Amino acid sequence: MRILIEAANTTIAVEGGHIAAPSGSFDLVVRAPKGEVRPGLINAHEHLHRNHYGRLGAPPYSNAYEWARDIQSRYRTQIAHGREMSRRDALLFGAWKNLISGVTHVCHHDVWEPDFETGFPLNVVRLPSADSLGMAPALPPPPQGLFAMHVAEGIDAAAAEEVRELDRRGFLTPDFLAVHAVGADEDGVNALRRSGCAVIWCPSSNRFLFGRTAPSGLLAEGTDVLLGTDSLLTGDGTILDEIRVARRDMSDARILDAVGPAAARRLGMTQPPLTVGTLADIVVSRNPILATRVEDIMLVMANGVLRVLEPELAGALQPAGGRNFESSGVRRWIDDGPG
Repeated sequence: MRILIEAANTTIAVEGGHIAAPSGSFDLVVRAPKGEVRPGLINAHEHLHRNHYGRLGAPPYSNAYEWARDIQSRYRTQIAHGREMSRRDALLFGAWKNLISGVTHVCHHDVWEPDFETGFPLNVVRLPSADSLGMAPALPPPPQGLFAMHVAEGIDAAAAEEVRELDRRGFLTPDFLAVHAVGADEDGVNALRRSGCAVIWCPSSNRFLFGRTAPSGLLAEGTDVLLGTDSLLTGDGTILDEIRVARRDMSDARILDAVGPAAARRLGMTQPPLTVGTLADIVVSRNPILATRVEDIMLVMANGVLRVLEPELAGALQPAGGRNFESSGVRRWIDDGPG
């Protein structure tokens, strides 16, 4: 199968799952005259298995621990029903939420799942992590290498103190990935910036729970900021929703970096390029990615496999297998085969 993609920013071809020279005949031509073809987006923070519950909570809360206690009581029936879904189906629910929004690589903030190694449609970046000091107070000494953790997820004094506690324990290093950091006070912001760690920012989740997000001093130039979705338990939706919220507080150039080169570099991976011969991890959008919504995503390939297509394009290509999928009123052809 040969696909030609003509977008406003560049023209590429895909053959046999790899980027190819844009010449010769093609089985499908995808045209996005006002849009873009890009390496697949990187979601630096996700709980893939929690998206099917929907948004839970009655904010505002002082911290994430208060939220967790509240929903376990307030929504216990809904949570019990959600737990009836098989683990693999729950993980796949989260995977497709990401894929239809152009994400091809995701960090799952939880234990590594065997399903990620057996025909999973999304590239999951293996990243050691812990929940938070309140959920894992008996942490071992700081690990060698990359390590992600929820930090200061709240707006009270206890949240602010978590930054100082992690600093005392030696966790704040250039390999540390501080998730959320909403409650960092001035001293905490200075400690995080001084350490050289990266911040993983989930702005819509923060605003839902606490009415605010990470302090501007932490989001300023000089700190690598990565973008994440958290999950539909608290977030607005997809990485595209996070991009729209993030544009209130950060420049467009840094946002693109947060779902692209900076994310790849801080997560210890190589961002898939658009050069001939490389495996295709790409997204094609009808509009520039900063102005894209889920309904604008035309095509997504992950790990060389065509995973998402507009129904009209699928009808023209007539790919073998696959099925129709609908989310929030948006219909797409998806291939959930092993690849």
